[in-house]
Amino acid sequence: MAVLTRGRVQLSGLLVPSLVLHSTGARSGEPRDTYLMYTPDGPGRAIIAGTSFAQEKHPAWTYNLLAHPDAAITVRGRRIAVRARLITAADEREAAWARIEAQWPGYRAYERDSGRVVRLFRLTHQA
Repeated sequence: MAVLTRGRVQLSGLLVPSLVLHSTGARSGEPRDTYLMYTPDGPGRAIIAGTSFAQEKHPAWTYNLLAHPDAAITVRGRRIAVRARLITAADEREAAWARIEAQWPGYRAYERDSGRVVRLFRLTHQA
């Protein structure tokens, strides 16, 4: 599918909300593209979770956003400038997890199974 559409449509995007995160490498400074699921969070906002399918280590893209929070996403073929913010406050994390699990029940099990606190980021559209 991606070959036919030159990377603009992902097969997974037909099944779950998906985006391509365009970030800058934390150490290399090189451009990085990562395909991720996301949870809509109101107009111009999305939540992404660094679950890494319950791996013990945080995914590389989370380090990239911590080092370089200005990024971009591509959703349904449209590239959008965003600013990423790590969600740290307990009540805000709980609300974010509730929103994620309303979309994907049981998704928080990845956090429990990984043995680490999963990094949650709120992406906000930059004008």
